[in-house]
Amino acid sequence: MKKNYKISFILFLYLCPLLWSGTYCEAFSQNKNIDSLLTLLKTDKADTNKVIHSYKLCWEYIRAGLYDSAMHYGNDALQLAEQLSFKKGIVGAYGNIANAYYELGDYPKALDYYFKTLKIAEEIGDKKLIVRWLGNIGVVFCRQGDYPKSLGYYFKALNISEKMDDKKGIASVCNNIGIIYKYKKDYLKALNYFSKALKISELLDDKSGVANSLGNIGIIHDNLGEYDAALEYYFKSLEIAQELDNKKIIAGDLGNIGSVYNAKKNYFAALNFYSKALKIDEELGNKNGIAIKMGNIGSLYTSIKNYTEAEKYLKKSLSIAEEIGSLADIKDANEYLSVLYSQMGKHQKAMDHYKKSMIARDSIFNEAKNYELLRKEMSYELSKSELAAKAEQEKLIAQQEAEKKKQQIILWSIISGLFLVLIFAGFIYRSLHITNKQKNIIELQKNEVSKQKEIVEKQKEIVEKQKEKIIDSITYAQHIQQSILIEEDEIKHWFPDSFIYYQPKDIVSGDFYWYSKIGNKIILAAIDCTGHGVPGAFMSIIGNTLLNQIVNENHITRPSEILLYLNTGIYKALRQGKDKTLSRDGMDIALCCFDFSNNELQYAGAKNPLYLFIGNEITIIKGDRQTIGGNSFRTTKKNVPEIQFTNHVIQIEKGTCIYMFTDGYLDQFGGNERKKFSAHKFQKLLSNHYHNSMEKQKEIIAATHKEWKGHFQQTDDVLVMGIRI
Repeated sequence: MKKNYKISFILFLYLCPLLWSGTYCEAFSQNKNIDSLLTLLKTDKADTNKVIHSYKLCWEYIRAGLYDSAMHYGNDALQLAEQLSFKKGIVGAYGNIANAYYELGDYPKALDYYFKTLKIAEEIGDKKLIVRWLGNIGVVFCRQGDYPKSLGYYFKALNISEKMDDKKGIASVCNNIGIIYKYKKDYLKALNYFSKALKISELLDDKSGVANSLGNIGIIHDNLGEYDAALEYYFKSLEIAQELDNKKIIAGDLGNIGSVYNAKKNYFAALNFYSKALKIDEELGNKNGIAIKMGNIGSLYTSIKNYTEAEKYLKKSLSIAEEIGSLADIKDANEYLSVLYSQMGKHQKAMDHYKKSMIARDSIFNEAKNYELLRKEMSYELSKSELAAKAEQEKLIAQQEAEKKKQQIILWSIISGLFLVLIFAGFIYRSLHITNKQKNIIELQKNEVSKQKEIVEKQKEIVEKQKEKIIDSITYAQHIQQSILIEEDEIKHWFPDSFIYYQPKDIVSGDFYWYSKIGNKIILAAIDCTGHGVPGAFMSIIGNTLLNQIVNENHITRPSEILLYLNTGIYKALRQGKDKTLSRDGMDIALCCFDFSNNELQYAGAKNPLYLFIGNEITIIKGDRQTIGGNSFRTTKKNVPEIQFTNHVIQIEKGTCIYMFTDGYLDQFGGNERKKFSAHKFQKLLSNHYHNSMEKQKEIIAATHKEWKGHFQQTDDVLVMGIRI
């Protein structure tokens, strides 16, 4: 899933030029600007100059993150401007007060002042100011997750900018429109708008605009998984932002760079960049940025299993996001908390936050909003067409005036010719009348076919959207399921020469592997739950939770006892004895306990066997014929304690090869005879290659599976694990 943390960077693109006079102090430090303006205010009389200096000072304090001082000078400017009826001064004061409320996360008040500013700008007819405030209103609606309204204001601003040929305004609006398409995951359109903005900013030598556009293009590459390209654009943007001492862009770039390193699992570098970005946002009082960076840091801590710190940061992120009403950040924070609680085994909390994340996501982009976005796009395109048509019409009128005299001469000729045509028309009228009737019938038939086609297309579109929603939900479920699986690297820490070949049939899987270390003992299991896909995935989560309780909480390490308690746990969790009816849901399992202090391996299995190579001979230890849960209960609840599993004890030595697997590999249909692969072929495959390294064996097993399967679909989930002592 791709996060929305990048909005903290791209929202700055329009907030940077908010000061109506267009003054940019990029060559000087903020403190120097503040000192200079304070000096001017001391000698200013109560006139328009004092108004201008006051609201400029308000802007400089906003840039410095000193919002109390900003509000003070903004209100001073507004009060004096109203006394002087100085409308441009009122616009500047209103606008910067709105900017301060925006930075404080008070979006309703920010909107109130922006609309007041827009109204006055329209009264005085200053189109550049109108464009600026239309853009700022769009930014606030974007922050609130109301993308159709946001896009509507952006397109209004773009129309006016294009009419004025205001290059800088066009570049700013293009960046903002690109953001909306980025959220819609229409990356091609987003990249087109960002590239257009970059080209204009470079032409104008607008460094701030160049930095914004570079960062935005980096975000698109980041979302597409092109991390090297993303880093290249982020660092270019960061270099310019540091040259301008633009702290807000710097914070956005640092956060985005951290997210790339997080995606590449370079957690130390990611945390370093996130922390630097968070510090700057806290200095600026940028609540939106703080919420995003805390969410990123919390998610990172989840990845490295520091659950205490993860929960602390993610709760703070959610609290701030809810305080400022940012739907995108509320969605992300709940999504991160869902993953965290899933890994912690707190599945009810995980599900609660998952639901909240889905509610926020649906609020941001539901079907009605997608339709409204499309309507805004079409409205903009129609407006452009109308302008072109108007220009063409004016050209035509000019031509008509020039030829007016000529047309008068031609008119009499046309009247004479028309008289002759009318006489001829009488002869052909009857045949045309009959032809038109036939034509009308054909047109009616064509219209009916067209309507039916439209109905079919709409139904198809509805089905596709429903399918997309289902796939999105299952894909997210895959993310949750994968989060409970132990990283293969952790198993390799204790078993360097080992492999895991794991190939789910569907997006989510009913097969899973489980690992734990208790004292000097390591427990490892290969589990095959009833079914595959979503039902199997639900069973895998239940099995994972029960194994954690039995082994990690109750410290039971004897394999036969683990299966006994797991059997009972499944029975109770699925209420398989309720009303004397038995569900068939359960699981097959091969479970091993490695005791290296005694050079001993203990194994117990429910249907799934264990293969060993000690020396050059293969040894097959079969599991018990009963499953875990399901068919293992024949009568009533009182039979549960009577289910027993065999505990096998094997002395192991260096070089011993051990294999655990589910039946998916053996049951795969394929080959020339279209039969199952079979246990016999699997034993022969292992016998031919067990002497190779486990990594090489994994390659051979994977290649053999693919070759055997051929054009056939995968029959079941596949899991094969190999370990050399």
